[in-house]
Amino acid sequence: MERPDGIAINKYHRTLYIPEFKRSSERNKDFLRVKENEANEQHRSIIEALRAAAPEWTFEQINFVAGRRGAVVEDDFYNKLEKLNVQAGKRDKILLSHVQRICEALDTVMRSYYQQIHGLSGADATTLMENIGEQV
Repeated sequence: MERPDGIAINKYHRTLYIPEFKRSSERNKDFLRVKENEANEQHRSIIEALRAAAPEWTFEQINFVAGRRGAVVEDDFYNKLEKLNVQAGKRDKILLSHVQRICEALDTVMRSYYQQIHGLSGADATTLMENIGEQV
């Protein structure tokens, strides 16, 4: 059993949210639904145990899914931020930060790939990636 990525508590509404972050391939047009189902199954037993231990509380898992190439379904993302009662004025900034982190992680993976495949140092891998980018 994996542990949740985090928790958010609304003590006034007696609600505990379990945010889960997943990555998926965008090749399947149903990628969002598939990852939602996987994530819900992953923490189903934890949520059931929490409901049994504190029936007066509500427990809800909120899954944030990003594609491996950085795709984020904006409507889905904004709806989930709204569930967490994030102020409307902060949602755009959070989405921008989320997408930036995804791109930075992808960049790290790509640099590692080029370093391993081509035996290059960090700067040389960057140069190779830039040259390939010009050719694509």
